[in-house]
Amino acid sequence: MPSISIRAVSAITSSPNYHWWAYGAVAVGMFINVMDQSGINIALPKIADEFSADIPTVQWISLGYSLATSAMLMPMGRLSDMFGRKRIYLTGFALFVALAALGGMSQSIGMLVVVKILQGLASAGVQANSMAFITEVFPDRQRGKAMGLYMAVIGTGAISGPIVGGVLVSELGWRSIFFAGIPVSVVAMAASALVLKGRSAQQLARGSGSFDWGGAALSSGALVAFLLAMTNGWRLGWTSGPIMAGFIASIVLLAGFVFWEMRAREPMLDLSLFRNRVFSMSIASRFASFLGGSAIFFLMPFYLIQGLEYEARDAAWLLVPGALGMAILGPLSGRLSDRFGTRWPSALGMVSSTAAMFVLAALDTSSPAWHVIIGMVLSGVGMGTFSSPNTSAIMGSLPRDKYGVVSGFVNLTRTSANVSGVAISTTIVTLTMASFGFEPNLSVLSDGGGAEVRSAFVIGLSRALLVSGCLMLIALVLSIIRPEVGSVGGRTRQPARASAAGDD
Repeated sequence: MPSISIRAVSAITSSPNYHWWAYGAVAVGMFINVMDQSGINIALPKIADEFSADIPTVQWISLGYSLATSAMLMPMGRLSDMFGRKRIYLTGFALFVALAALGGMSQSIGMLVVVKILQGLASAGVQANSMAFITEVFPDRQRGKAMGLYMAVIGTGAISGPIVGGVLVSELGWRSIFFAGIPVSVVAMAASALVLKGRSAQQLARGSGSFDWGGAALSSGALVAFLLAMTNGWRLGWTSGPIMAGFIASIVLLAGFVFWEMRAREPMLDLSLFRNRVFSMSIASRFASFLGGSAIFFLMPFYLIQGLEYEARDAAWLLVPGALGMAILGPLSGRLSDRFGTRWPSALGMVSSTAAMFVLAALDTSSPAWHVIIGMVLSGVGMGTFSSPNTSAIMGSLPRDKYGVVSGFVNLTRTSANVSGVAISTTIVTLTMASFGFEPNLSVLSDGGGAEVRSAFVIGLSRALLVSGCLMLIALVLSIIRPEVGSVGGRTRQPARASAAGDD
């Protein structure tokens, strides 16, 4: 039996279709990761009830996870470039599963928050390497398709999380969210251990070097200080002492990071990459798009449930078409970018996303369901059409030995933009509510505020979405004016075919 298994694994790793085997192994792991992250929020009210905790405390279950993941994405990417993607990926995945079991057994809110923070650190090892794996194993001429398939996993996980989480919480309790994914995760880890290729001794020797501890500490500190200030600014006041201190600390730490990286012998993030116009402008447009797009994913449930008084299950189904649009258009747009280049599919995606924001900005307290669906579909189609070619442009503009840390940086751009976008849009909404004489807190929507507070909320939502539309316009302009990948003298050269197996 062992010899049969060895022969089967050897046949897979030497197969011309190896990239599909590798994609399948990584996709399952990434799906579980995204579904866990998107599904936990639906369990927060039940967790608050069981531990008699207030909402700000319970929100740290989700916020702590996001902060820890964001802070560790680049360090994990650098470690994978040094020691091998397979090793870091499997270590992170194993810790993620073990901590899920521990989370399901938590006996206090404090223990649960600590477990989720640690799980966020482990998740960074998975997220920082999934994109790099998929990019490496597909040929360069199919890079767009690979990124489209990656986005399909993200979209499907985002759809499944709230739906599966809602069923589990209703039928089996909140602890089932932590336990349900463990069996699938164990199978996914076993498949990844067998299918994914590790680096040879020669490759490890080429990639080895010293880890940039100073850069890791400064970048993580700057990010955590910035995100803490952004997420608490609307509640504590943007000019309050703690918030101002957070922003000042983030600026000082960021300046220290740049100074350190420019002089480090082996920097964690090679700042010379930003001299590449394709890379820098694609990253900028990506940040602007997620900064604007995060508003609808956070605020639309409030609008549907508190503004239009839908039941939670009905509101969830109104959001599904947008997520489906992203999952379907991601692979299609990726294929188009392989054939026609990455710039115009990215721009078309931003046209749709911009239109979505202005359509949704016209919502009021009596808007029909079809109005919401049209806006959400335009948004999902836009993000799906934009993200695949945009990511393909970023990864295609760099050498392969940078894939680990850049994959982490690309995911960091998304997570930090999402957190910042939620903070900005929430601030616009709460300030609008305050201008109408209501408490600047979203919780008043569920405390029987009546039609007037709902009307004030919807006006604030409209203003926030108009700002989001302007951010999408910025991303559109950046997508149009950036060069095409591999363009030389106005011409686009065809990328060479890569090894089907990659080096990891």
